Parts: sequence; C-alpha cells; structure tokens
Amino acid sequence: MLKKITMSAAALLISAPLCAAINFDNPKGNNIKEEISNLKVNVPTPVPATMSGKSVKEWTVMVFVNGKNNLERFAMEDMNEMEKIGSSDQINVVTEIGRMSGYDSSDGNWVGARRYLVQKDGDTNKITSPVVADLGRVDMGDYEHLIDFGNWAKANYPAKKYMLVVWNHGSGWDKVGPPTGKGISYDDETNTHITTPQLGLALQGMGGVAVYGSDACLMQMPEVNYEIKDYVEYIVGSEETEPGDGYTYDLLLGPLVSNPYMSAEELGKLTVDAYSDFYQTGYQDTTQSLFKVAAMDDFLLLVNDFVGTAMYANEKALVKTAVSRAQSFATYNNKDLGNFLKLYAASSASWEVKSKAQALQDYLKNTLIVHNRLTGSFTPETAMGLSVYLPGYSFDSAYNGLAWARASQWDEFVNWYLSKDAKDMYAARAN
Repeated sequence: MLKKITMSAAALLISAPLCAAINFDNPKGNNIKEEISNLKVNVPTPVPATMSGKSVKEWTVMVFVNGKNNLERFAMEDMNEMEKIGSSDQINVVTEIGRMSGYDSSDGNWVGARRYLVQKDGDTNKITSPVVADLGRVDMGDYEHLIDFGNWAKANYPAKKYMLVVWNHGSGWDKVGPPTGKGISYDDETNTHITTPQLGLALQGMGGVAVYGSDACLMQMPEVNYEIKDYVEYIVGSEETEPGDGYTYDLLLGPLVSNPYMSAEELGKLTVDAYSDFYQTGYQDTTQSLFKVAAMDDFLLLVNDFVGTAMYANEKALVKTAVSRAQSFATYNNKDLGNFLKLYAASSASWEVKSKAQALQDYLKNTLIVHNRLTGSFTPETAMGLSVYLPGYSFDSAYNGLAWARASQWDEFVNWYLSKDAKDMYAARAN
C-alpha cells in the first residue's frame, strides 16, 4: 500500500535527467527491465504542514487535460465545469490543458499548453482562472511530461492527499488507434501517446497518488491496473467507452469542496457516482467502477488458481463458447471478467471449476471492485466492473510485454484455449 505523501521543493531535484522514453512496442528493441531500472527518479519525502510558506491542504486534484485531438471542445467545456466550483481553502484544483490548431476555436483559439489553478467563476464560455504557467508547444503524449506536471503540482500546491486524472482518449492495453498503440493520452500534434507501462513509470516518477482516474475509454482492466498498483491506492475507470463529455467535474468537485476530509475511498466512490449520476438521465450505456489496489495480490492468486483448474479440466470448447458470449465492449476482445466466469461455470461439468470460478467472481464483486455503477443496457450481471483480455481468434504477442502477463497465468490461459490440439485439427480437416 502506498504511503500518503506530500513533497518538499528539494525533492523535486532529480539526481540525473530522466531517461529517454522507452520503446515498449519494438519487439527487437531495448531490454525493458533494464531501461526501467535505469530510470532515476527520486521519490518525494513527507513534508510538514507548511512548505516554503505554502499551506498544505487536504486534497490536490491534478487533471492532465490533453485536448490536442478531436476532443478539444470537450476539454474546454470540462475546464468551465471545474470553474463552476474552483479551488477552496482546503482543496487545490490544478490543471494542464493542451490545445492545437484545427479542432476548436473557442476562448480566443489559443494553442499550446497552459497550467491553471482553477478558480470559481460564473462564465461558462471562457476560462478565467489565472494562467500560472504558459508552456507553449509540449508533447502531452510523453510520460516524462506527465511526471513533470505531477511534480510541479505537488511542489506548488501541496496537500495531504493527491488525486490524478488523465483526460483524453484511452484504449486499455490493446493496440488500437490512430495512432497505433496501447495506452492513453494521444497527442495528435506529436503523434505520440503514453503506453500502459509508461503510465506506471509516470506515477512512479511523481511519487504516486491516493486516487488515480482515467477520464478516458476502456481503461478499467487488470492489464492496466497491474502496471500502476505500486503507486496508487484506488483506481477509477471504465470498462466501456466514455461519452465525449467524460467526467462531469462540477458534480465531482462540489461535494469534495463541501467535505474536504474525504478518504481516498470516499473520493473514488464520489468520482464514480458523479459520472454515473449525470449519464443516468441520458440513458446512455456507460460503466464506471472503483478498484481497490490493496486487494490486487489476493486477486492474482485467485486468477492463477482458476486458470490452473480450468486448464486441467480441459473444457476448451466450453471456454471458447463462454468467451464468445461474454459481455464485450468497444474493443471486442475486452470482455467482462465476472460475466465470463459466470457463463463458463454454468456450463462446466467440473465442480472444481465451478468452485474456483465462483470464488474469483465473489472476490471481484465484493472485495476488488468496491463500487460499480452502470447506465443504459448494462446490468450488474453483464458488467461487474473489470474487463479483461479474452480474444476470440488470435493472441497478440504484445501482451507478453505487460507486467500482468509476467505475474499472472492469464496469457497462458488465453494461449491454451486458442490453441488447436490434435482433436481440433482433425475436426477442422474433416469439415
């Protein structure tokens, strides 16, 4: 479990320049473990109640708003939602928002990246909060720049607890695009994005946060969460795509400003509710859930226990049928884990499989996912809060580069049910 920390100005000094961005998508390229070990970032140290004359507030909410793509209009709208509430005597709301030419011309059509301390105002068409840093053109698809934003926010707006929201397109771990890649924070100006492993490096580099939220599509997956588990306590995310408007920030920040002493779990639940309450009235199909990182280790054990039992039972055809029928999302190979377990266990002839699948499903619903909200056609039986990679036809070898694949036996399970044994191959030839 990550200790709650704040940061002194001295802790911002990095012992050596950050290493160049790691190429995680090049199978013939660098040694990833070696590159990660060479990343020299000092972890921030605890600070007293005041820091360089700055008072330490209860929460600093940091929102990294990468509007350098076709979502720019929504970026401007969300900044104005934040300004409906603004910062308070116990809450800092700080943002970096990036824009580029070609998408939205509101608010003077400025381009580049600016950092703000968000202040309350009544103008919903213009950002009136003070610009505390005008960065010009930056690469918001560079995880080192996300580290810089987090460390800057902690140094200038210290708090007892931190929340980081990364705002942009998201694709879970999977390789979708454009640009072709896996991860979050796609910058159309630089044609870069933050990969799934780099998201973990970014959170490590800023010393971690209490709550991490992806205001982005398709990110609530163990493949993503395992990369960041050492640097966060709670993770908010969606199994499904999000509407363009994403989070509704006034509904999120209003209750926090009214009750700034919220715990990390309480703020995580509030984030889920603020999102789902807004879309409930529009009858849109949405998902949003809160993932408890402290439950990850036992979850991994239960996953591996289920996988071993299922492979031993050798009911490959039943597994494939359950995979094909399980609730899918915009990326078809992302399936709801709980729904898959329910379908497979119901068809299995093995009491061991039924028992292991039920134990994993119960842990998912009652311990790992501490809050799950759905709107539209989703039900608690079809979307239980966590999607997972369950392809129907072929295995993407890029999956092997994930920490989750190295720690779990899920990749072995997927390769097993996709493989053709002698009986399968004979049937294929006969047809």
